[in-house]
Amino acid sequence: MQRSPSLRAQRAFTLIELLVVIAIIGVLIGLLLPAVQAAREAARRAQCVNNLKQLGLALNNYESTYQTLPSGYVSGFDATGTDTGPGWGWTAMMLPQIEQASTYSALNFTVGIEVAANQTARLVTINSLLCPSDHVQPTWPAVNRDPASGAPTSVICQVAPSNYVGMSGVSEPGPEGEGLFFRNSAVAFRDITDGLSQTLAIGERAHVLGVATWTGAVTGALLYDDTPDIIGTTDVETSAGMVLGHSGEGVGPGSNRSEPNQFYSLHFGRGVNFLFADGHVMYLKYTMNYNTYVALSTRNGGEVTSGDY
Repeated sequence: MQRSPSLRAQRAFTLIELLVVIAIIGVLIGLLLPAVQAAREAARRAQCVNNLKQLGLALNNYESTYQTLPSGYVSGFDATGTDTGPGWGWTAMMLPQIEQASTYSALNFTVGIEVAANQTARLVTINSLLCPSDHVQPTWPAVNRDPASGAPTSVICQVAPSNYVGMSGVSEPGPEGEGLFFRNSAVAFRDITDGLSQTLAIGERAHVLGVATWTGAVTGALLYDDTPDIIGTTDVETSAGMVLGHSGEGVGPGSNRSEPNQFYSLHFGRGVNFLFADGHVMYLKYTMNYNTYVALSTRNGGEVTSGDY
């Protein structure tokens, strides 16, 4: 008896046809994946820009209220110029302007960052101070180190992270600075004679280069790149670098030969997002003219710069 057409065996894919389909799907995914990654990074970079713009508004509000920008960090010092604390940095002083008044109220600014009374507040994670392209730890240890080798000798305290550090100028961050932030600084907008739109205020630092914190410069701590990678130099820096960066050393922003107290990001293109004193944000590449970079890092150097960075 003849089999009904409805009962005839349906034709299936051959093994070769199945492998071809899988190969085509793989190629399409391979073509699509970079576009998806690029879109995600564009969104992360946009969020980072927004974080810096919010810091720009906060700086403006702070300067309007107090007629000066916050100090890079506040510290006494001994006869040798060594910091004696308390060490609170510019971000900590500006917490009310970034909607962190409760954290600000919980801090005891009359004693050091490392004091037990400040333990809870100094560990608060502030998402607006974190670049979404960098995956930082919720806390990191500020440590004393061997000044020669950078080897840790003791943990002073744990602190919360940040990805944004103030521009101190060309020289190493600390007692003096050509930029907007340094020890016990009190720079007002009127002091920025190079022009607000021509002066860098805040920049990014990914923690693969050097760690940073919103709290300040922990007294007695030293900054050193412990990460096992080829990014950054093996220099030991003072704790001022935990909240400040500089443009010295002859390399552009985002160079993988930067010191741990300079600027670096994980955004595509090898560069760094910077907030200028007038509130605008610009992505500066490590290939930019170095003399222009230096000129932008000073507040009153009198340099002439073009708008093409």
